[in-house]
Amino acid sequence: MKNDKKTFILIEAVLAVLILVLAIVMISEKRQDDRYKISVVVPNSDDRQWSAFKYGLRMAAADNNIEMSVASTAETLTAQEEERLLRDEIENGADALILYPVPGEETEEMLQEIGKKVPIMLVGSALTDGEDTVFPVTEPDHYTMGKALGEELIKDYEGKLDGKTLGILSETTDSAAVISREMGFRAALADSNVRIRWAVGHPFTEGGESFLGVQPAVDIIAALDDSSLTAAGECAASDSLHGARIYGIGNSTEAAYYLDTGVVECLLVADEFNLGYQSLNEIAKELDDYLYHMQSIEVYHTIIRKEELFSEENQEILFTMSQ
Repeated sequence: MKNDKKTFILIEAVLAVLILVLAIVMISEKRQDDRYKISVVVPNSDDRQWSAFKYGLRMAAADNNIEMSVASTAETLTAQEEERLLRDEIENGADALILYPVPGEETEEMLQEIGKKVPIMLVGSALTDGEDTVFPVTEPDHYTMGKALGEELIKDYEGKLDGKTLGILSETTDSAAVISREMGFRAALADSNVRIRWAVGHPFTEGGESFLGVQPAVDIIAALDDSSLTAAGECAASDSLHGARIYGIGNSTEAAYYLDTGVVECLLVADEFNLGYQSLNEIAKELDDYLYHMQSIEVYHTIIRKEELFSEENQEILFTMSQ
């Protein structure tokens, strides 16, 4: 009788283990078939300046078994257009969002509302210039990048910038990233006696190069983002900048091309691959663990000169740009 009871208990234990194993397998299979979905929204998403960024996203998505998609967007986005895109992505099943925010107070209000539904990670720029940001952001240190650009300029002129004229160029003047870059750049040049003749922002879509061509002639142009740098490079290549020397921040193959051909004197490149990889990796942690709170992440930048462009240490940067 005792043996029968022991056998019965043993069978029940074995069955319980089998049921547990089956449940784990079923949950695992369901997770593989029903992966988390992350949608990415950046302006002008087909532009080659996002190549390294999207490559990083793809690698992180593969490592985390996540379904990732980049929304097709126009060259410029308004806050209303960005809101509509984000809501459409959520309606289509997005579990989280990665986005480059359109500047403005209405964007912050809109994201606070959407953030109640899904986790949000900002990339490339915070909503405000400073540490007090509502949402986590993956970005380079923009102030340091701007300052480094100014220091490279001073180095080339051996500090002798008296009487030289300068133009500062960006595709917008109201994003936190550009504001911080310009602050750093101006801080580096504060004691240089260079004369800043103009500082303009313009979305370099069709006709952007002609906008730049009618600006007052200067000796030096500092381009604070990829779009303005490539626009300046195109103008300089067609002799429309009156011989101005170009220094800039960029992350596309076009930017590297203008450096290689000598049109651009110095190029600063943010680690766009890690911008994509770390932003998705961080948001994946929160999706996997509801107790985890996403952190802001800072990515590095590299200063590249023509003679260093194809060096071994820069091969990886060029590779990710071309993906």
